[in-house]
Amino acid sequence: MIRLALWILGALLLAGIVHLSTVLAMPQAATQDAYSRLVPLTPVNAVVPLARPTAQSAIMPFMDPAFAVAACRYDLSDGTLKLNAPLSVAYTSITFYTRNSVAYYAINDRAAGRRVIELDLMTAEQHAEMPEEEDVTAADRLIIESPTITGLILLRALAPEPGLMPMARRALAGAQCRLEEARR
Repeated sequence: MIRLALWILGALLLAGIVHLSTVLAMPQAATQDAYSRLVPLTPVNAVVPLARPTAQSAIMPFMDPAFAVAACRYDLSDGTLKLNAPLSVAYTSITFYTRNSVAYYAINDRAAGRRVIELDLMTAEQHAEMPEEEDVTAADRLIIESPTITGLILLRALAPEPGLMPMARRALAGAQCRLEEARR
């Protein structure tokens, strides 16, 4: 009886290890992640509005039809990125993702405290290369360090009612993400 219990315990332990390793390996094995789905639709270092999701088609899973969405695929290999996003009347959020869809930073209109969210995106190496006099306080300049060279920025603006969707889309249409050449 004890031998049978040990075999069952060993099988459960092995099943748990296989399950956990499969779940942890899934993001690297996925071929249709958000970044890959947006490659044909978005140029690098430019904000592009995404189509409103419907029940039959959505660019990415779990998109909320109450939000206008824009995306910016970035590549920091040639310099830092400047992001300017005007705020919508209802709610605006910006989320930063690595190439493998890991969210590493988010900000919304409440945290911004201004009418426009302005920030600089750079790698840790680029941040370390900045001259000291340019590294001003966070109150003057928001600097986000990206853990990877490439990634994705999603901008979302809430339309509390379906008739306010054009207003939310206009707010995102004014957003810019542009590359600032590396300083030498």
